Amino acid sequence: MEIPILLPNIFNHPFTYKTNIKLKIGDFVEVPFGKKKIIGVVWDEFEKKSQKTFKIKSVIRKVNIPSLKIETIKFLDWFSQYNLIPKGMALKLVLMSGQAIEKLPEKEYENFNSFENKLDFKLTNEQEKNLKEINKNINKFRVHVLQGVTGSGKTLVYFETIRKVIEKKKQALILLPEIGLTNQFEKKFIEFFGFQPAIWHSGISKKNKKKIWSGIINNKIKVAIGARSSLFLPFKNLGLIIVDEEHDQSYKQDEGVIYNARDMAIARANFENIPINLVTAVPSIETYENIRKGKYSISKLSERFKKASLPNHEIINLNKVKLDKNSWLSNAVVQKVNDHLNKKDQVLFFLNRRGFSPHVFCKKCLYSYSCPNCSINLVFHKNKNFLLCHYCGFKDQLDRKCNKISFCEPIFYGPGVERITEEVKKKFPDKNITIFSSDTMNKKNSSEILKKIINNEIQILVGTQLISKGFHFPHLNCIIVVDIDLTTKGHDLRGTEKNLQLYHQLSGRAGRAGKPATVYFQTYSNDTNSIKTLTDSDPDIFLSKELQLRKLNNLPPFQRFISIIITGKNEKIIEQESNKFKSFAQTYIKDKILGPVNAPIFRLKRKYRVRLLIRGRKSMKLQNSLSEVISKYKFPYGIKLTVDVDPINFN
Repeated sequence: MEIPILLPNIFNHPFTYKTNIKLKIGDFVEVPFGKKKIIGVVWDEFEKKSQKTFKIKSVIRKVNIPSLKIETIKFLDWFSQYNLIPKGMALKLVLMSGQAIEKLPEKEYENFNSFENKLDFKLTNEQEKNLKEINKNINKFRVHVLQGVTGSGKTLVYFETIRKVIEKKKQALILLPEIGLTNQFEKKFIEFFGFQPAIWHSGISKKNKKKIWSGIINNKIKVAIGARSSLFLPFKNLGLIIVDEEHDQSYKQDEGVIYNARDMAIARANFENIPINLVTAVPSIETYENIRKGKYSISKLSERFKKASLPNHEIINLNKVKLDKNSWLSNAVVQKVNDHLNKKDQVLFFLNRRGFSPHVFCKKCLYSYSCPNCSINLVFHKNKNFLLCHYCGFKDQLDRKCNKISFCEPIFYGPGVERITEEVKKKFPDKNITIFSSDTMNKKNSSEILKKIINNEIQILVGTQLISKGFHFPHLNCIIVVDIDLTTKGHDLRGTEKNLQLYHQLSGRAGRAGKPATVYFQTYSNDTNSIKTLTDSDPDIFLSKELQLRKLNNLPPFQRFISIIITGKNEKIIEQESNKFKSFAQTYIKDKILGPVNAPIFRLKRKYRVRLLIRGRKSMKLQNSLSEVISKYKFPYGIKLTVDVDPINFN
């Protein structure tokens, strides 16, 4: 008997094998492929018949694992078509480095079923009302948005929904945007449920990943909490998906297999015919438009826990308050911080820039320290004493020969969190100060740092946007936005939307335990209305205006964008090839193709980058046409084409 087997590799079709073993769609099998043995899955359709004749090989064995659900297979087929990636690469996301883990002894799953003493949580009347809304139509596909001001207890509401799912012997998946959130979140989960969830992200050991993968497909694990990749776990009986902080741009995977985990989670819920909850303080513009059209249902939490008030906002005009030389903090800010510290408040200085300085150049020869592999500046990290490219990872030393008899004299242009920390330590020498960024909080000791912050053993934090993402710091009542002008400039299509979400989330870190709190914005801009708009307690006002602008200019979510990047080592060749590719594509695609233009980061990892942008109606016709173009157009050796459907960044 002949049977189609999909393998986890770059092919967009299954391979035909023969077997005498009784197999069905979704079964895991071991097959010969070239000189190797490889794990594949019995797929739902055969490869297209080829003119050539091949010797058909035999299936070696059926692997002792519950079969992949037909709903999951349908989802992967669609995922492949939507994102224009080979089906085999979609399957690779499900398998662990090409492996499928056979059932382990029961004791291996014990950690995820061990019960501890759980705390009693009582919902407020508003939370109960929201819970009833969420629990409507819980037995079939629907998208419900739980929107609530930061600190309103959204997590407790959807935990109650998960409890109902578990009682029905079904599994739940909670997606979080950042690895750094999982420690604090896991603790909250155990306090509520009394058992341990499965945590899944790139930092989990291979041994634990094997246990979790096996526990998920054998229905031995009730709840998985994870980053983007957890969406592809082979759930046996999935009953609910939660996407927390649904607006967060980190859900976009922009390397390797490119996809938006939030959008793909909605698709997977649709194929599984289960409910999905999108949780946020400020919805993404796409989610807001779907709410407005009635496609998604919504419920709102307007009161913070224990009726704590939202923080006040105060603007410090740097045109009126002079900064000292080589200083980034005004005397007015220092005075405000001292007032808060005297009240035992925790303080956060916010600047969304890692390292010490984003730009270094020589005072004598004006040489700019830039990356030899990418067309961007190197960032100086003083704590580690090296210059770093945040794109390719290139490292360099600061010492550089300026001429035959002397070295360069570096000047540091602009601040990063390390530079602000130096100044903060001078201004507040007796306080315990720490940096809160991806450089410091994705390490083994990060849980210890979090504990100290929660206990107010650290009085001052200097942080990047990582700190805005769902952390609960009960003593934080003062936030200084060092320079809001840095984030409000630029030509990013989503810039204003990102800032709205960022500053709402950031404000939400303050005043969570009920004490009065204030966010101070340092700015040179006289347009204080834009700051007030960004921090308005009702974000829907801003989103409505933004939506009108998008509609007027035929921008997402009203049209589909597909970004195409053509890369290669030879600048002239990629310029020629991108023009040829555009001419060829226009014979198949009726929608508008913009470009080619040099990408904003023109050189990345030693390769030049040219960008095309296709804009058209929101339907699969665009992807299908482009798929046909890609299959028929042959690039010269060394030229790579990358496709990004629904791009978020345009670097």
